[in-house]
Amino acid sequence: MQSKAELRRTKMLERIKEGGKATVEELVQATDSSVATVRRDLEVLERSNHIIRTLGGAVYDENGGRNAELAFADKRFVNLAGKERIAAAAAALVKEGDVVCLTGGTTTFLIARALKNRRSLTVVTNAVNIANELIDAEGVQVVVTGGVMRHKSSELIGPLAESIIEKLNITKMFLGVDGASREHGFTTHSELEARIAQLLIARAAEVYAVFDQAKQERTALFTIVPYDQVTGVITDRE
Repeated sequence: MQSKAELRRTKMLERIKEGGKATVEELVQATDSSVATVRRDLEVLERSNHIIRTLGGAVYDENGGRNAELAFADKRFVNLAGKERIAAAAAALVKEGDVVCLTGGTTTFLIARALKNRRSLTVVTNAVNIANELIDAEGVQVVVTGGVMRHKSSELIGPLAESIIEKLNITKMFLGVDGASREHGFTTHSELEARIAQLLIARAAEVYAVFDQAKQERTALFTIVPYDQVTGVITDRE
């Protein structure tokens, strides 16, 4: 027998599936729940690969999770050698005194690891796991954007993160992506993360997309930035 919460989430999923998408306000009315409850339920449904979160609600995942976003722990060791080469090349671009931005991702996590022993460096990140990786890096000042954490990526999103980002000045940004193609640009599974990345790009003097060969010519749902609007790319295959 389903619990009250499970019944509510089932009703929400049916409402989203019926229209292909639904706003938070529509789901509040459909389930007679609070906004906070609906947002928590959407997180659960997203983790089960039934939906994809958007800025104002959710869309139904017609692929049933077959092309779904993998959690950080599930993809951390995929093509590790290639990602480590990318991280080393990215770290080589960083100079003393730089303000470096790292968005979430397995490759950017390895860049953070490559920068741990640097001096006179500031790292700005919206990823909790990257900030934690640098917790004992004495020569690196870490700035965390704040916001609400997405569990799959450990990235912080939402209005709080946005309000902090608009006050920052970034020297070099390394952008983690879920897909890279000339047609659709650099893409991600989460519209909320795309929004944060776009704001960080606007504050950065240089932006480098970092991705391994598995991401090449793949397209996730939301475009972060067109292919030709970054300073450069760092990858493990020409």
